[in-house]
Amino acid sequence: MADIRVQSADFDVAAEVAALQAGGDAGAREPGPHDIGAIVTFIGVCRNDGGRLAALELEHYPGMAEEEIARVAAEAERRWPLKGLCVIHRYGLIRPGENIVLVVTASDHRQAAFEAASFLMDYLKTRAPFWKKEHLADGTSGGWVAPRQEDHEATTRWE
Repeated sequence: MADIRVQSADFDVAAEVAALQAGGDAGAREPGPHDIGAIVTFIGVCRNDGGRLAALELEHYPGMAEEEIARVAAEAERRWPLKGLCVIHRYGLIRPGENIVLVVTASDHRQAAFEAASFLMDYLKTRAPFWKKEHLADGTSGGWVAPRQEDHEATTRWE
């Protein structure tokens, strides 16, 4: 079972990987150390967009966001032989350089872990109900960030 969290607090990447590898909170299917041959991590970080951005404000519907992420995670678990999966997505005011999202996948071999992590990020970008509002460095609002066509096109490779 996947470990899915939506939270305002930052996450500790090393602690999440260690928990998954040990069969702890990250939901490894077969608990126990050394059962995993490959762990892939993806960390999405807030960028400053060339100095233009002071922060991103992420909003979500509690419950709905977790349910949609869980659906995508379950699909990844059906497609690849994963031994563990963790997805943490933050909300609230996030400044450049701060973490936004963490995806950790574990499997016996690297290919499944890489593909599952890529699949998860492609679908998190398009299906997870999060809204991003830009706060600009000059003190004004940049408005809401529109979905990108490239993100939707990226999901077609998994059909």
